[in-house]
Amino acid sequence: MLMTDVIRRKRDGGRLDADTIREVIQGVTTGAVPDYQVAALLMAIYFQGLDGGELAVWTDTMLRSGDVFDLSDIPGPKVDKHSTGGVGDKISIPLAPLVAACGVRVPMISGRGLGHTGGTLDKLESMPGFRTDLSPERFIQGVREVGVCLIGQTERIVPADRRLYALRDVTGTVESIPLIAASILSKKLAEGISGLVLDVKMGSGAFMKTPDRARQLAETLVDLGERSGVRTVACLTDMDDPIGWAVGNALEIEETLEVLQGAGPEDTVELVEVLGGQMLLLGGVVADGEEGARRIRAARFDGSGLEVFRRMVAFQGGDPRLVDDPGRLPRARFQKEVPAEAEGVVESVDCEAVGMAALVLGGGRRRKEDPVDPAVGLRIRVHRGDRVRPGEPLATLCYNDPARVPEAEGRLRGAWRLGPGPVDRRPRLVGLAGRPPNGMPHPGGQEKTP
Repeated sequence: MLMTDVIRRKRDGGRLDADTIREVIQGVTTGAVPDYQVAALLMAIYFQGLDGGELAVWTDTMLRSGDVFDLSDIPGPKVDKHSTGGVGDKISIPLAPLVAACGVRVPMISGRGLGHTGGTLDKLESMPGFRTDLSPERFIQGVREVGVCLIGQTERIVPADRRLYALRDVTGTVESIPLIAASILSKKLAEGISGLVLDVKMGSGAFMKTPDRARQLAETLVDLGERSGVRTVACLTDMDDPIGWAVGNALEIEETLEVLQGAGPEDTVELVEVLGGQMLLLGGVVADGEEGARRIRAARFDGSGLEVFRRMVAFQGGDPRLVDDPGRLPRARFQKEVPAEAEGVVESVDCEAVGMAALVLGGGRRRKEDPVDPAVGLRIRVHRGDRVRPGEPLATLCYNDPARVPEAEGRLRGAWRLGPGPVDRRPRLVGLAGRPPNGMPHPGGQEKTP
């Protein structure tokens, strides 16, 4: 294989055959293909794309560049969920134990926060002692014994993705939809799952800002999942407003506990129940998504989801006492309210600005090596459609370093855009892509289009 020929072929709109793709990914994994040639190929793919067949081979070869979990000896369905990231998006943390409590096992490989979006691993690790760096053997044991286990990507899982993502990050090719889909699906397929629910977010706090781009990514992911033999559904959800009241790692664990105790913010609960219902549907334990949502709701109120969460925390080294005593979570030393400067109805929220405010307080990272303060973040006091008066709080800063506050306040200045109102409150669920395997319709009877 001559990499220059491969680059030219894709640059000129040609198709890469399966053997060529496999050789390229093998060279990426071993380092046999130099960075400058990988970067050139990524740019060619950014402009010319990959068709469904190319993308399936590309993803499968990435997947097989490292370890793939074999969960076939664990009885029952195994279904996971993945979000493309958002502000206040703690949904995976209450969702996974609730789904497990309803009879579907959840093996989940999650990521860390980078930029304005938070990371599931950082949120989990805000619980004292909680470990996400489990061995593959311990991970499988957790899925078998607890029904759910949440870990991070190890060096043995999809090593090709780490090099490709690092190069995409510095070559302006992160936004390529085929490359995004391959990165997401290769890691999810490594879990040994039979079903996958995707939460593709769109709006000011999402990676995909427009409905068209979000729909394109959702459809690409569903097609790729189905080609890979995994039943796949994508939910398109609104990210033009922070989710729930908490933005910050330990704060979001507090909100998680509220949801698992039958309370919690309405929008957080909506996403947990809708996405959980779809997971139960793909797992084959309910007839449709609406029945699945009802099962998830019951597990919130009867305590079964909370009990699975308690067992998960203990299994992964955390302190299960925090389930009943959230005061054991890290707490920021200081708080400061951010007041409204005028009267009006919240017409829109710049979610990216909100996420960046939490980051500059120390709750996120600009670079992968940056430390994270688990205690800091924001309490969101108003959402789209709420009326506020001058001096009423829009958010509360929770912080440990006063020197960080001015920049955080600057990020928030103007993030809540006020108008005369009224403003309709949109549901978080905007649309769905993909069909359940048994042909049953999605909630509402029809697929929705954003």
